[in-house]
Amino acid sequence: MRKLKTNELNRLSVEEFKKVEKIPVTVVLDNVRSLNNVGSIFRTSDALCLEKIILCGITATPPHKEIHKTALGAEDSMQWCYFENTEDAVTELKEEGYVICSVEQVENSHSLLEYMPVKDKKYALIFGNEVKGVQQKIVNQSDACIEIPQFGTKHSFNVSVSAGIVLWEFFKKMK
Repeated sequence: MRKLKTNELNRLSVEEFKKVEKIPVTVVLDNVRSLNNVGSIFRTSDALCLEKIILCGITATPPHKEIHKTALGAEDSMQWCYFENTEDAVTELKEEGYVICSVEQVENSHSLLEYMPVKDKKYALIFGNEVKGVQQKIVNQSDACIEIPQFGTKHSFNVSVSAGIVLWEFFKKMK
């Protein structure tokens, strides 16, 4: 085996990426404070060809060198927008026909292992603040809450790790 060189990876240009069909998933970041986490989620969203990212509240926006450090240019390829209030973003997404899913540990949550997105629907996946999670008022607006099963002594993942796990599962199930 030989590691592939960068020019052998068949990467899309930013222009090509913007034209390619996307998975109907929008990522909503609810007051995510770490710019490195934001950049990492941009990069994961690009890699999986997701629709867009909505940055809310205290979540930083591009251009920013700390976002770029982990996004590695995905902040240029991914469509994104900013809302001061996450509730306004969720209301708009609902009006556009998205199924709203918060990734949070709540009563009666759906296990990520068992949750099956419907292929002809659009989804907005909400990821919350690194300490406080998704705001309760956003949980209240959600159509469903999805929980990542965890089996050790810790019952939380870093938000960018959570996004990677959930977005990959949605990609596999919707592709």
